[in-house]
Amino acid sequence: MKYLSEYRHAGTVRHLLAEIKEQVTRPWNIMEICGGQTHSLVRNGIIDMLPPEVTMIHGPGCPVCVTPVAMIDKAVELAMREEVIICSFGDMLRVPGSGINLLEAKARGADVRIVYSPLEAVNLARENPHREVVFFAVGFETTAPPNALSVILAEKSGVANYSMLVSHVLVPPAMEAILSDEENSIHGFLGAGHVCTVMGYREYHTVAEKYGVPIVVTGFEPVDLLQGILMVIKQLEAGECRVENQYSRVVKEGGNPHAIATIDQVFTVADREWRGLGCIPHSGYEINKHYRRYDATARFDLSPEEGKESPLCMAGAILKGLKKPYDCPAFGQQCTPLKPLGAPMVSTEGACAAYYHYSQQNEPVS
Repeated sequence: MKYLSEYRHAGTVRHLLAEIKEQVTRPWNIMEICGGQTHSLVRNGIIDMLPPEVTMIHGPGCPVCVTPVAMIDKAVELAMREEVIICSFGDMLRVPGSGINLLEAKARGADVRIVYSPLEAVNLARENPHREVVFFAVGFETTAPPNALSVILAEKSGVANYSMLVSHVLVPPAMEAILSDEENSIHGFLGAGHVCTVMGYREYHTVAEKYGVPIVVTGFEPVDLLQGILMVIKQLEAGECRVENQYSRVVKEGGNPHAIATIDQVFTVADREWRGLGCIPHSGYEINKHYRRYDATARFDLSPEEGKESPLCMAGAILKGLKKPYDCPAFGQQCTPLKPLGAPMVSTEGACAAYYHYSQQNEPVS
């Protein structure tokens, strides 16, 4: 299959690994931003194949994982209201809040629906004019265009009983927050391919220059990741720090102008709370004034209380790249995918879930 099988070619993987080993002369810490990259690195055994000088550090690029506890609590609070139908992608249902999660709310009688697109939620609102339909809009820049489009469609269709509970976050401010942390030990980044497909990577030039770190935008297959790692190491060994694009078959520097325009029509940049990282200035989206009637936070009187994490969960340190899942005493014991203490064990892109499922049974590269 074009653009897939050639990026899983075992011979190419061996060649890239040999070149990485030849290039590296000292220890380097490289953070992959996206949870999809983390899963590919672990699932394909790439982390174990790299030379000991190269340490991959898993970043906060899992939108489910960084959704704060307080936002989960608000979603549950809305779900428990008789007049509300709350819609969500399936990976949000088991994410722990301070109390019960959305799946437990559903078991208690709440009307919680799994959808595969926010447009399904708009149609559901049209079909249920006497109910309030709320879509739990979680994600990075990648999912912002379809979520914005659902609001535009609702307005054009005259659907007044639709709103979104928004928890959108942005990658570049998170990278800066990590690099500004006094415990930071990151030397270079693999940029998130999906996010850059939408937004491009012009913003990354400022980050690379300001903090002196190379950033290479990569895809998600083994060859993509190894090429990206090699490109970062070549820069580090040469004392360089610039932005490069390994994922050029998909990503353009300016991103997708139509998608960006759709985002800008509905959303505005705002401060945003991140699970484990705290409040990061200008790191998220909120619905702008024109579309404020579609903002569930403005439409409903929701509890302002801050959510409480499990004291046993190390999600914050893991999302910052300060700890690995195995460093958590609860990993695989008190915390499992069926009974998670934190979001990184729930999400299909979470580092803890990746280690739990794949770290001891890595799939070979075909």
